[in-house]
Order: sequence, then structure tokens, then C-alpha cells
Amino acid sequence: MRYWEDIKAGEVIELGRRAVTKEAILTFAREFDPQPFHADEAAAQRTIWGGLIASGWHTGSMLMRLFYDGFLKDTVSLGSPGIDELKWLKPVRPGDTLSTEWTVTEKLDKPKHRGGICVLTGVSQNQRGEIVVEAEGKILVSARASR
Repeated sequence: MRYWEDIKAGEVIELGRRAVTKEAILTFAREFDPQPFHADEAAAQRTIWGGLIASGWHTGSMLMRLFYDGFLKDTVSLGSPGIDELKWLKPVRPGDTLSTEWTVTEKLDKPKHRGGICVLTGVSQNQRGEIVVEAEGKILVSARASR
């Protein structure tokens, strides 16, 4: 497990890849964001997007899964105080494959939590190298001594 002391400012964390399927886009959209360009293939053809695109919230959820698998599951995380910035720069479409990396830009000591906050910036891109999401967020990480 990784603790506060093990994480370094400037560290780049590669999170792997995630394929985006039409079925996943439709399933997520129909429950959580049923706008026509997310939830209805035929209607999506008639929008400015010219076809089905993933909800930004679906994209964020996929990236959260990558973040968990590539970092959080091996880190003593105490949760997050939030995301400071989230930008959806390009549409995510069926057949895309997303890859994500986060950089630890800053570490803030939080003695009352016996650890600290890691400030991270993230970039996700599709298989063509186009940046589709940029984000900045924070996670609270436990110090080894508090366990």
C-alpha cells in the first residue's frame, strides 16, 4: 500500500486504457443523462455532434474507474475534498479508447488528518492522441504513522 510519505510531487501516474462501447454509452445515458445525443442513436445523427457521444459524466465515471484501478486501490485514500476543474474538450464516441495520466502537482500537509492532500492534474486522450478531458482534483491520503 502507498501512504502519504510514498507519494512525490511531480510523480506521473499512468492509469491504463478503457474502451468505450455504444452499449455502455446508451446504458449510462438512459439512466443518468438522457439527452438525445447520448441516449438515442437516430436522434444523435441529427444533432451538431452527428452521432452518439458519451455523457461527460459517463466519461468522468470511466476515468474514475481508471484512477481507482491504477492508483487508489493501492493507496490509503481517505476520500476527496473535490474536483476543482473538469473540462470536456472533445466528444467521446463509441469505439474510442481512453488513456489517462495524472500528475501529482502539489502535496499539502494536513496534520489533523494524519496525512495530507495530494493535488493532481489529469489528462485523458483518445486513441488518436486528442485530449478529451482535463481535470484538477484533490485526494486525502493517510500517513503511515496513523495506521
